[in-house]
Order: sequence, then structure tokens, then C-alpha cells
Amino acid sequence: MNNIRNFCIIAHIDHGKSTLADRFLEITKTVEKRKMMNQLLDRMDLERERGITIKLQPVRMDYQGYILNLIDTPGHADFTYEVSRSLAAVEAAILLVDASQGIEAQTVANLYLALEQNLTIIPVMNKIDLPAAHPEQVRKEIVNLLGCTPEEIISVSAKTGVNVEQVLQAVIAQTPPPTGENNNQVQALIFDSEFNDYKGVVAYVRLKNGTLTAGQKIRFIATDETSEILEVGYFKPEFQKADKLQAGEIGYVVTGLKHLEKARVGDTITLASDPAQSLHGYKEVKPMVFAGVFCKEGDDYQRLREGIDKLKLNDSALFYEPENSPALGFGFRCGFLGMLHLEIFQERLRREYGLDLVITTPSVAYKVKLSNGKQITIHSPQELPDQGQIEEVEEPYVKIDIITPKDYLGNIMKLVQESRGEYQNTEYLDENRTILHYHIPLSAILTDFYDNLKSISSGYASMNYELLDYRLCNVVRMDILVAEDLVDALSTIVYEDDAFKAGKRIVSALKDILPKQMFVVKIQAAIGGKIIAGERISAMKKDVIAKLYGGDITRKRKLLEKQKKGKKKMMAMGTGKVDIPQEAFMAVLKR
Repeated sequence: MNNIRNFCIIAHIDHGKSTLADRFLEITKTVEKRKMMNQLLDRMDLERERGITIKLQPVRMDYQGYILNLIDTPGHADFTYEVSRSLAAVEAAILLVDASQGIEAQTVANLYLALEQNLTIIPVMNKIDLPAAHPEQVRKEIVNLLGCTPEEIISVSAKTGVNVEQVLQAVIAQTPPPTGENNNQVQALIFDSEFNDYKGVVAYVRLKNGTLTAGQKIRFIATDETSEILEVGYFKPEFQKADKLQAGEIGYVVTGLKHLEKARVGDTITLASDPAQSLHGYKEVKPMVFAGVFCKEGDDYQRLREGIDKLKLNDSALFYEPENSPALGFGFRCGFLGMLHLEIFQERLRREYGLDLVITTPSVAYKVKLSNGKQITIHSPQELPDQGQIEEVEEPYVKIDIITPKDYLGNIMKLVQESRGEYQNTEYLDENRTILHYHIPLSAILTDFYDNLKSISSGYASMNYELLDYRLCNVVRMDILVAEDLVDALSTIVYEDDAFKAGKRIVSALKDILPKQMFVVKIQAAIGGKIIAGERISAMKKDVIAKLYGGDITRKRKLLEKQKKGKKKMMAMGTGKVDIPQEAFMAVLKR
């Protein structure tokens, strides 16, 4: 066990985690030269295309007589839960900072997660080969943040491979070996799990104590499920079968289960015959953003159901339940960690299952206290009861940290205050860069807050947020009527004092997007029974007088009057059903 080192790489988005992992695999000859490619540990096509890591990925490397277990983690705020799970399975973390960007919001957030787990931090500065790099300044920032000496920071270029071996030497020298005993009772922490078409449920485990081999009867403590191990092994990064897993090691266990929910992430595996205590797991991850997911074609519902079931297998943060909407038919109400999570989910369903989807306006979960004393949690605007039945509504607040060069402070403070942010304090990283701390409603940063932040700071500001608590708010449901029909999917929850502006904005946006019909289309925003904003789309006109030329004007008049009557009749009879395109839902989102 003294020769085992378990570590992970944490950093802000795009600071080079996956590239550094590639170099490690090359230096330790874990992957043959001919199989080597960029971002080898990013398995999904989506990860490669976008250049981001979505799923954590473990790999075992043999180097100079040591066993090095690395977990590559995502950098985006929406996938922080993947990072926290990785940290619970290791003893050290390489903190990677980009020499041209310096310390950013996710760097600080992930560092705090690692310090909470008492991990050894190995500071590494990457991308020193870039023309825009300013290593001296970034070194100062890291020293201020970590309180380490400048000599302890290793400068590398993961792309060219400069000094990468030094990082491996530092991991071996500074990471404490794992603790535990092979002959103790078995305790294995599940830090991830996936459903494999050939093997069934595969649990990714960090073995704290004991030894696991194929054929043993095991028990999952939290779900109280028993099963028999079919196979154990390591990640190289493909599955490599082994005789046994020993204390301190990271590997996989083919559990013999058929349902993924039985092997919950954060659960402890122990022997059925000699059960041990449960290990300290993870907080259950709570979805923050809820949206309705429907098929454009009604007969795709079964495929949508299968698709979501399969995605749930390796995404423990996804929440879903069936939902029915008069306008859109049968679908699901799904919960996500943030907008990127929703986007990735939508894209995977489109690619892997060929589904054409309609996603309704995302909203957050509100806690509603009714006048009869009952408390309910609502996930969509349609669930909000009438104003008369509501005593109070609470919305989720988040703690948001924004790191920015001080030149942009004024603009950023204005943006956050307009989004109902409450100022907490300011910290200085160095003479030029500051961290702003605010409390802000989650609904305010849901849609395009991040885009606005990037544009007013010329792309330099970065942000990170975490859920804080629920606070009282004054909100109402705003319905949208198109051609006097209520369109369920366009309803939103808005602040009462902002309702008129929001209604005006949405109806104007819809006026530009909805296609013209053969009759006049009214678009209205309403609260309760009261219309607060409206627009009209004029009717498409067929040129009925094209065949007439010259002659008396009354002949033309007669035809135009006849057309006018027909349009009036269509409007009155309500034959006008307006098909609402997906862009309309997106327009409602863009605040």
C-alpha cells in the first residue's frame, strides 16, 4: 500500500486538465503510442467537440514501481458534484492554474472543496508556453491563495510536455499513501457507476478496507441490496480484469445488478456475511433548474422515455417525472443542475435517440405556503396555485463569487444589482484582480446572466455559485395567450413589480418570431384574468385583385371587402390554431 498514490486534477474550465492527463498517460506508457489521441479520457463525442469534460474518468498508471490512480474531473460549475465525488476517493489534488488567465472562480471553488476533504494540494501552473502567459503575476496569485512558497509551484506546459515528469515526481513525494488494511472488514465507497450493455451495473469504487474478489456476496448498505460480484478490475483507461482489489486501490466492480438505482453513488459496498459500518458518503445532489421535455411528434413518447431512462443510468443528478400538457401532450418534467446540464441532456437525446424535442421555459423550485397551512414545492409555473390560496412563496438563493480585473468592477456591480443581487464583500487576489461576493436569486442567473457577465467584462470575469437557502419573494404566474388560446408551455413565474416589463418583452419577442397566419393573431400576457400586455400580428394577405386591371374601383373594393369578412369569420370561429416553433420558447428565455 505504501506504493499507491490516489490523486485528481482540479481546475477552472479550459485550464488544461485533460491535456495534462494525456501527458501522464504518455509518460507512464499506460496507453500505446498508436492508440494515443487528444483528450483520451473524454469518452463522449460531445465532450470532444465542445472541448469540455462532463463525466469524471479514472485511470490507473504504473510508474517507477508506484501505482498512480488519477481521476480527471470536469471544470464547469454545473458539474461540481462530479468533482466533489472524485475528491472523496483520493488523497491529493493537483490544482492547475492557467498562466495566461490566472486564478478564476472555479479554481477557488474546487480548491475549497479539496481543503474540506483535507487533501494535499499540489500547485501547478500550466500553459507557460503561451505568448500571453504572465507567470510571475500568476505565481503571486497562487502564493496569496494557498500560502505556499513560489518554489513549490511547478511550471509546466501540458501541451508540449515541459516539466510534466516533475509533476508525477511531486505526486509521488507529497501524496500520503492510502490508509486501511487488507484483512479488515470490506468497505468500498462508490464514487461513480454506469450501466454497461454487456456487464450490467458497474460500480467505480475506492476500496478503503478489505479485499474484493469475484464470486463474493456483497451488500450495498444504503439500499440494503445484496448481490454477487462477477468481476473486479482496474481502469487502464479501458476495463482491465484483475484477480482482486485491495485496500487503498481504485477500481471497478461488476455488481451483477440490473438496476442502477440499487448501486447509488456515495453508498458503501461491504460483504453480506460480515457487514461493516457505512463510510461517509456525499450529499444527495439536488437539481436546481426544472424544465418540461416533450416530443414534437407525439408517437416518439416511448423512445423519449427509454432515452431518459438510459441517460439517468450514468447521470445521477438527473431528476424526472411524467408530465402532461394540453398544448404539448405527454412528456417529462426534468430537473437539472444548471443550463449547461440541460443543454448537454437535450443534445444527447437528439444525437443518441434521434429525438426532436420541445423544451419549455426552465424555472427553479419554489416553496409555497398555502393559506390552509400546507406547504408544497412547485417545479413549474403551471403548478403555482391561484393568488388567493397563497400565503407566502420562497425562492432559492445562491452565493455567487465573481473574479474580475478591477477595471470592470463598476459594470459588474451594476449588472448584479439589476439582477436583485445583495452585496456581501470584496476580496483582493492581488493589486489588479478582485473577488466579489453576492447573494442572488437563482432564477436571476439562470438564463443569460453568464453571457452578460462575459460581455461587459470583455470575457475576463468568471463566476461560480452554490445554493444558499430559500428566501421570501413576491412572485406571480404570467400566462401567454396566442390567438386567445392559453399556451401552457410559455407560462413563466415573474416578480410582481417586474411583471409589466416582462410581459411586454415576451409579447414583443413572440411578435417577431411567430409566423403570420391567414387571420390576425393576438398575443397577450395575462396575470390572473387581467391582460397586462398585448401585440397583434397582421394577417397574411392574398392578392385577390391581381386578376383585375383597369375598370371601376368598386369591383376591387367588393373583392377586398369579401376577403376582410372571411378573415373576420376565421378569427371569430377560432379555426386559427397557431403552431408555436421551438424558437418561441427560447425567446421567452432570453430576458
